Amino acid sequence: MKLQRMNRRALALGALAASGALVLTACGSDDTSSGSGGSSASATTGASSIKCDNAKGQLLSDGSSAQKNAIDAWVAQFSKACGVQINYKAGGSGAGVTSFTQGQLAFAGSDSALKPEEVTASKKVCSGGQGIDLPMVGGPIAVGYNLSGVSNLVLDAPTLAKIFNSKIAYWDDAAIKKLNPSAKLPHLKIQAFHRSDESGTTDNFTKYLIATAKSDWPYSGGKAWQAKGGQAAAQSSGVAAQVKQTNGSIGYFELSYVADGVNAVSINTGASAPVAPSSDSASKAIADAKVVGTGKDLSLQLNYNTKADGAYPITLVTYEIVCDKGNKSDTLPATKAFLRYIASEDGQNVLSGLKYAPIPADIIAKVRSTIEGLN
Repeated sequence: MKLQRMNRRALALGALAASGALVLTACGSDDTSSGSGGSSASATTGASSIKCDNAKGQLLSDGSSAQKNAIDAWVAQFSKACGVQINYKAGGSGAGVTSFTQGQLAFAGSDSALKPEEVTASKKVCSGGQGIDLPMVGGPIAVGYNLSGVSNLVLDAPTLAKIFNSKIAYWDDAAIKKLNPSAKLPHLKIQAFHRSDESGTTDNFTKYLIATAKSDWPYSGGKAWQAKGGQAAAQSSGVAAQVKQTNGSIGYFELSYVADGVNAVSINTGASAPVAPSSDSASKAIADAKVVGTGKDLSLQLNYNTKADGAYPITLVTYEIVCDKGNKSDTLPATKAFLRYIASEDGQNVLSGLKYAPIPADIIAKVRSTIEGLN
């Protein structure tokens, strides 16, 4: 037993030393599975403890690609501490929810809360219970663009709606020039990219357009892209890659996908100054969210129409979806242990460094309490 505890301490120290490079670890790679699980001991990492609590084996999960960089970091820490392999496919929110309601996953990730029909479907796999939404990752949806010679671009909701609805076709359009009087905007065709897969990021992005520019965005919203025109790519990483390699392009994806060659649009919300996407500006918007779920469900209602100074309006919250009761006995210990870790102060502290926003304290406290009651 002493030798086992020493080995676990060594693993924990290795995880801490590697924390600066966590985003490089793929969540489904061989690097996320080390040793054997099944320990009831705790492994200390950072400022708090990862409690393995008899977690063992492997977990299969799928869903939101927006949270993939956060999941990668969490899995690297948790797997090294507990020896549990977690394979997160990041196939998109729609794919994750579908696979969960078919009983294929221990938990799913979705940037949109479960719909009533999805809750109904989940009851078939949650013995005596149902799927619930646990808000775990907050963050801004960046509108990323690649336009040579333009590094500071401001857009507002009506202009964004017209761009993605193919009503504004060139970068030197009068509406864009009005918002950017000092920018040297070229007469270059706009290449707008959207998601090809069912996506919670699409759902939240279009909810923003519906809430703020309904006359220019005459669609009902949802995970599937509805507007005509534009070009499609799979997952947040795919849209970001297309924008990065295409001059004159624009797309939407989680802020952590903004990289060299891609800039982020600042949004004119009507506040005192345009707001750029960041962990802090997203947190200011998410703090205004309300819990609207019932029972153990903690789904949130976001205020996309915020005009508060410094609040970035295009935000999303990614939910981890799990059965409130009736979870599979062979995966429940590992699922609870992993969710307990990512909801902990230590787990949430990982998010800001990866350009995400931690869940507000009062909401994450409810998440922690709900996790302890999962059975």
